[in-house]
Amino acid sequence: MKKLEIIIRPGLFEKVRDMLSEKGIHGLNYTEIKGFGRQRGHTEVYRGNIMQVDCLPKVKIEIVLHNDMIESVINAVVATARTGQVGDGKIFISDVEDAIRIRTGERGDAAL
Repeated sequence: MKKLEIIIRPGLFEKVRDMLSEKGIHGLNYTEIKGFGRQRGHTEVYRGNIMQVDCLPKVKIEIVLHNDMIESVINAVVATARTGQVGDGKIFISDVEDAIRIRTGERGDAAL
């Protein structure tokens, strides 16, 4: 099993969520976060004052998948969330040692 942490632009969350649902992924967690990467934020004018905004809003989606689904999901997320602009996001992949469904006690792939 692998865990994907997908960080994307907030405006693309629904599009990515719908695509994941079409691929048969019906469970995910998401968090509204703030951060920056290479774009290092931007400047805004607020009440006549120029302000530096260092952290931009993002959405982090977390899903755990069977190993055989990883590449197709990654390719689909990249195709759906890519705008070609700096700040499109990142995908982090990590191993999941075990999973337990609390309601039934199922473990491993059966718990997904």
